[in-house]
Amino acid sequence: MANLLEQLKEMTVVVADTGDLEAIGKFTPRDATTNPSLITMAAEMPQYQSIVDDTLTSARTTLGNDASAAGVVTLAFDRLAVSFGLEILKIVSGRVSTEVDARLSFDTDATIAKGRELIAQYEAAGISKDRILIKIASTWEGIKAAEVLEKEGIHCNLTLLFGLHQAIACAEGGITLISPFVGRILDWYKKDTGRDSYEPAEDPGVVSVTAVYNYYKKFGYDTEVMGASFRNVGEITELAGSDLLTISPALLATLQETEGELPRKLTQENADAADIEKISVDKVTFEKMHAENQMATDKLAEGIEGFSKALVALETLLADRLAKLEA
Repeated sequence: MANLLEQLKEMTVVVADTGDLEAIGKFTPRDATTNPSLITMAAEMPQYQSIVDDTLTSARTTLGNDASAAGVVTLAFDRLAVSFGLEILKIVSGRVSTEVDARLSFDTDATIAKGRELIAQYEAAGISKDRILIKIASTWEGIKAAEVLEKEGIHCNLTLLFGLHQAIACAEGGITLISPFVGRILDWYKKDTGRDSYEPAEDPGVVSVTAVYNYYKKFGYDTEVMGASFRNVGEITELAGSDLLTISPALLATLQETEGELPRKLTQENADAADIEKISVDKVTFEKMHAENQMATDKLAEGIEGFSKALVALETLLADRLAKLEA
């Protein structure tokens, strides 16, 4: 009998949720995603120190010896996610998601500019923009920025997505892909209700992503659904059949080591049969639905804050490393 990972790959595109190149190579996913926390973790690993050092050295060369250390760190910071992305693309056959600075999440124009800049860096390295997903937080401003980028042929991955209103706005905006956060939704409900656990089929994150998937398929949207941020294997198996799932190395390993039947749970037929009302989401509707969804309100704000803190930590790491290199 095939293991769960092999069976999952037959119905869903499996994506590695990590910046660890060795883990990506081990599990042969088609795509890979990163975020500020994962890039910071990878940058701290000894085996990837050369990527960090090369990025810093390149930034110094670009700016010259008279440039301040702060200026070098800023440029290297802007380039590091792309540096890891370029290494990841040597391993995966598909796409890599590279995230826009989370501190720009409520600034449409700045997000557009940063998305274009990231694509320009990849293209300068000989990588087609078709292999890149620009990852943007699912604020209203982020979704509007992604709409502009998509019209320019720059594909986007809308992250930190917790509510149906965010998903609908993305679909109506022609966004390539969304990443609803299954585990973080579960975290909120466990804390709110005081429950220790949920059965996989009743997991609030699973229920949320299933609703998004059914909505998209029932109404014929092209936007892809990629469940993310999993806490256990049960959440993954309940979403078998989703367009994509991005999974941490630890859970990929568990799936690979586990044998058993894996039935498909998400299907076009189930979506067609679902009793769903179609909703049009403009800014007023988005803000009203967001305010009424306390979980989405809390987790979006928390996620942006967490990614912003990771970016500050990465800036500190780069400054320390540059000081050692130039000592």
